[in-house]
Amino acid sequence: MERPNRFLVRCERRGRQIDAFLPNSGRLQELLLPGRLLHVIEEEKRGTRKTAYTVVAVDRDGAPVVLHTLKTNAVARYLLDQRLIPGLEDAEIVKQEKTVGHSRFDFLLKRGREEVLLEVKSCTLFGKRVAMFPDAITARGERHLRELAHAGQKGARGAVLFVVHWPALDFFMPDFHTDLRFAETFLAVRDSVSLIPIAVRWQGDLSLSDEVRLLDIPWTQIERETRDRGSYILILKIGEDRHLPFGTERISFLPRGFYLYVGSAMRNLTARMERHVRLRKRYHWHIDWLRAVSEVHGVYPIRSSSRIECELAEAISGLADWSVPGFGCSDCSCTTHLFGLADDPLRSEGFHRVLQYFRMDRLF
Repeated sequence: MERPNRFLVRCERRGRQIDAFLPNSGRLQELLLPGRLLHVIEEEKRGTRKTAYTVVAVDRDGAPVVLHTLKTNAVARYLLDQRLIPGLEDAEIVKQEKTVGHSRFDFLLKRGREEVLLEVKSCTLFGKRVAMFPDAITARGERHLRELAHAGQKGARGAVLFVVHWPALDFFMPDFHTDLRFAETFLAVRDSVSLIPIAVRWQGDLSLSDEVRLLDIPWTQIERETRDRGSYILILKIGEDRHLPFGTERISFLPRGFYLYVGSAMRNLTARMERHVRLRKRYHWHIDWLRAVSEVHGVYPIRSSSRIECELAEAISGLADWSVPGFGCSDCSCTTHLFGLADDPLRSEGFHRVLQYFRMDRLF
């Protein structure tokens, strides 16, 4: 299975390769892994689409995770009609899709004399106990939060329903690792916008259970961790074997493949990562020489109030096919902070499990 562009997934159906439309703009990297079972439907009316197939869900740990964004709105409507959403049990749907300012919100509700503008967000990013949103930078999502807060000043209450498509969770947090601005806005509007994260359960036949669980928002952890500091994993790709000088110290042989470099910056983390992406700069660290002969395959921040760089490097070492001794670890007791893999780590469940642990699970 692979994702050739933002809305298509290439997969195998009954022994042949097909492209299926995926109505979801998220990254979904931890879900769309090789060998994962997809739930796909064949549309009767294709229209101008390139494919007749649509991805609805993907299996993870033996249970489906619904990916189809439009189905999340249908879920919200059903739960509203059944009065199953905590805090909105007495709300009546007045209109679906209400335009206010520069945004169109999913529902206009009425609760007694109060009007409620409700935006629905689909959440598929989760670990063992915590879900996070978004899994990709969302300027639109940030704007929705700000405009819902502004609507409250004009008499209508703003609310966001985060539908998490996995039942066995306890907490919900904004993904400050992926989208720091969204997380900062999430904190800023907490008193003026109703933020309602719920976990739902999907059966194997993709029927929805009436089980709805309100997730806790751990504000203390969010306030502590929503800062531009922490560690990161820089993934680089080398297309051919190299003998590379690292500063004036030595020359190392680097076989072709993918390289994971673990670094940290307890101030201005974003600027540090952006520096690594740039090619034009004065060389200072070992990574600068490696970056000059490689292409960036991904940069993954792990924002944290504590120093976890060495712990992260140790975890990455367990995934590596080889390592480069002495690289990027002059100020700590680690043997290296650079690890090599023959295959793409973004297609490895092990890599995403490590990322999940350090971004989510270690907080609880």
